[in-house]
This record gives sequence, C-alpha cells and structure tokens, in this order.
Amino acid sequence: MKTKVKKRRKFGLGEVVWLIILLILAALILYPLFWIIMSSFKDYKGIYGDVWGLPEIWHPENYLTAWNKGISQYFLNSTIVTLATIVGVSLVSTFAAFGVCQMSGRLGNIIFLLCMCGLLLAPQVCVLPLFMLLTKIKIRNTLWAMILPYIAFRLPVSIMMVRAFFVGISKELEEAAIIDGATLLQIYRHIYLPLSKPILATVVVMTAYYGWNEFMFATIFVDSSAIRTIPVGLMVFRDGLMTEWGVVMAGMVIACLPITVLFLFMQKSFVRGMAAGSVKG
Repeated sequence: MKTKVKKRRKFGLGEVVWLIILLILAALILYPLFWIIMSSFKDYKGIYGDVWGLPEIWHPENYLTAWNKGISQYFLNSTIVTLATIVGVSLVSTFAAFGVCQMSGRLGNIIFLLCMCGLLLAPQVCVLPLFMLLTKIKIRNTLWAMILPYIAFRLPVSIMMVRAFFVGISKELEEAAIIDGATLLQIYRHIYLPLSKPILATVVVMTAYYGWNEFMFATIFVDSSAIRTIPVGLMVFRDGLMTEWGVVMAGMVIACLPITVLFLFMQKSFVRGMAAGSVKG
C-alpha cells in the first residue's frame, strides 16, 4: 500500500511568530537609518518643523556642503587608515596562522595561546603605555599612530579565525605539493590562500568595520585636524555646524556608506567564512 506523505505547511504558527519578530527588529534597525537619510535632505526649518515627515523641499546640496566643509579630508584619512589596517591584518594573520598549523605538538599550541593572550588586553588599559611608546618612537600624531595599534588589536581574533579555517584544509593537498617539490611558502601562496577566500572576506569586513569606526585611539593619539578620521571628524564637524543639522546628517550618511556597501558586496563570503571558521578546528 502506498503511504500518504503529509506535506509540511510552509507557514505554521511558529514561523509566523518569528516572521513578526524579524519584521519588528528590521523596523527598529531600518527606520533610524531612513530618518537620518531623510533628514539629510532637509534644512533647519524642515527638521524642526516636521521631524518625522518627508522633506517638503529636497536639499541635495547638503551633501556637497558637508563634503566641502571637511568630510572629504576625514573620508580620505579613514580610507588610508582602514585599507592599511586591512592589508596588515590579512597578511600577518594568514601567515601566522599558517605557521602555527605547521608546528606540531606542544610548541604550536603554546605559540597559538601566546597569540590569543592579546584577547585578554582591553584597549583602555593600553592607552597610556601606547601613548608613551608612540611618543618615544616619534610617530604620534601621524596616521601610523592609528594603523599600528589597530593591526595589533585585530590580530588575535583574526589569527584564531584563520587558524580554525586552515585546520580544516585537507592535509593530502599539502602532502601532494611537498612530493612535487613545493616549498612551504609556495604551499601558503598557492593552496592555503586561494582556499581561504571566505574566511579572508570575514576578516576584511570585521577589520574594516573596526578601523573605520574606532574612536578612542584616533582621539588620543592624533591632535592634528589634518589627519583626523571620520569618527573624530564628525564630532568636530557637528560642533562647528550646530544649526545646520541637515548638513551634519549628510556627513553621517557619507560616513556610513562605505562600510554598508562593503558588507552588502561581501555578505555571502562573510557568512560562509563565519560558519566555516566556527565549526572547523
């Protein structure tokens, strides 16, 4: 006799409840962004006259004003700092993770644990020693005063994630390459790096988010207005334009745009990398 297979309902009570919860969360997240974007097209009277409404008169010139009044320089500085941090973290974390994976026994575990000790250090605790060190080596009040600490504080978690991914790579590939006469550097370049694109995408997104939005080090280690980054620059920008809130909102939209575009562009690889790095190793 043929047994009837009951088809599962596409939407049960549980699915409906979760859908409602997700819609509420989406509204809580998206509406403030929508409000900021709409406010960036208003003038002073438009913002205070109708806070929650759409602009009666659109002012796209707010973006040009924000760009010309300092956002362009802050944007450039943040771009340089973030790109340099991404390159440094990606190179050092993959190379360090590969080296740890090549060490068998206790030595590899000990070195890996030493790398992970950086996770125990809070940035606030290191502010004074770092300030003195950067002053001593005469790079305080330069872009390097932000780039080097950013790399240092992103390395532990990046090494942990990349190592977890590298451990899951088949050893047969490495053994076959060694039989063919490949060196460790060639194995690193031609096997591990090409296979690690998902986890590298995750490292890039997380590092970019940190480098673009970091505030404390950028405030303490840099005094010159010419090399301020977006977070510190927006604070000064807001104080200098107390009555031009439309221009301030336009500056905030410009500041948020690069990381939003980066995440949307790399979201698939980011999710795959997070999943792979969490279950392997």
